[in-house]
Amino acid sequence: MARILAITNQKGGVGKTTTGVNLAASLASAKRRVLLIDLDPQANATMGSGVDKRTLADTVYQVLLAEATLAEVIVPSPSGGYHLAPANRELAGAEVELVDQDRRETRLKRALESCQGDYDFILIDCPPALNLLTVNGLCAAHAVMIPMQCEYFALEGLSDLVQTVKRVRAHLNPTLEIEGLLRTMYDPRNTLAQQVSEQLQRHFGDKVYRTVIPRNVRLAEAPSFGTPVMYHDKASKGAQAYLALAGEMLRRQPAVAP
Repeated sequence: MARILAITNQKGGVGKTTTGVNLAASLASAKRRVLLIDLDPQANATMGSGVDKRTLADTVYQVLLAEATLAEVIVPSPSGGYHLAPANRELAGAEVELVDQDRRETRLKRALESCQGDYDFILIDCPPALNLLTVNGLCAAHAVMIPMQCEYFALEGLSDLVQTVKRVRAHLNPTLEIEGLLRTMYDPRNTLAQQVSEQLQRHFGDKVYRTVIPRNVRLAEAPSFGTPVMYHDKASKGAQAYLALAGEMLRRQPAVAP
């Protein structure tokens, strides 16, 4: 059965999509069966996986409205070695259309029931907001991965996100947990980054991944080529960091076999 992780942080620009695409590719390179679900109307994970959002007939939008199954919308990432449930701008309308629907928070969870056995990991790239799409991701997931920059405002946002996770656990998904906090765009020369990193480790302990994702030009370039960084420049620090993150995740979950 797949381990389902929601990659989320309501603050934009912290590396959620970069993490989704590159972690999916890194896990796939370790011979794991991976599905990446793009739950963000910006569809950056779709484009970063080498799939043109403008050519798609059916996406996650149709899945949430029960007009298609996940199996019908999943496509292979031509550049990443994993499967993708893509998105496009239509997804922005899902919140309005779902508002009067029954069990609107668990649409994605129910859609995933039919394909959990086909994958080892299912990664959900959530939008940068605590909205109905994100709640769908949190209801469907076993755990939450939180990418965050080591800066002051990130700590304030983290507090809000932790409270949201607690509310979802109390009312909608009692098994939801925080899988880990991932430090992204990290510059070890920055004193504030070091201080925030130390605070995270003091407060969250082993929930903070040992792997740190550095600021890296190749990591920033890769999406414009529609490819994960490991296939853009495997020797780059960004590629090596995400391969290390995949290894750390697999060591935490030895039951997931190739």
